[in-house]
Amino acid sequence: MHHADTNDPERLARLCKQLQATWYIKIPITNALGVRIADFDGSLLKVEADFDANINLHGSAFAGSLYAVNALCGWSMVHLQLALADLSASIVLVEGRIHYSAPVRDTIVATCRWEDQGGVIKALKEGKHKGRIQINSAVEQDGQSAARFEGRYAILVD
Repeated sequence: MHHADTNDPERLARLCKQLQATWYIKIPITNALGVRIADFDGSLLKVEADFDANINLHGSAFAGSLYAVNALCGWSMVHLQLALADLSASIVLVEGRIHYSAPVRDTIVATCRWEDQGGVIKALKEGKHKGRIQINSAVEQDGQSAARFEGRYAILVD
């Protein structure tokens, strides 16, 4: 177990850099969305996307982009937690729901927090091959919620 280095800033930065490289190569739409990891402290992840690349005809962020950035934020959180636990697995979004409550007119910032409900990572570390976890993420604008996303992700250990 690597509990000590889950808060090692150098390791977290390295994992984020590797993840961004993976996005751009394996998930081509991430290039068009202009996404990047803004912050990751081991339990809170912030993913940003360029506003100009995600604008709609109303001058606000495209709903599909908000969905994609939130889905990517949750997927990335699962990926990072598995990496911190030295586990290699496939992660798939199996269900996603979003609620839009306000227009976004600036950089899209999706945030999610890690809460390992039911000890999924622990179970996988102990030899379980499959798991499911819900990750909620949100985009705020001017301190108010603009989009709330609930994503259910399936994990299949390689």
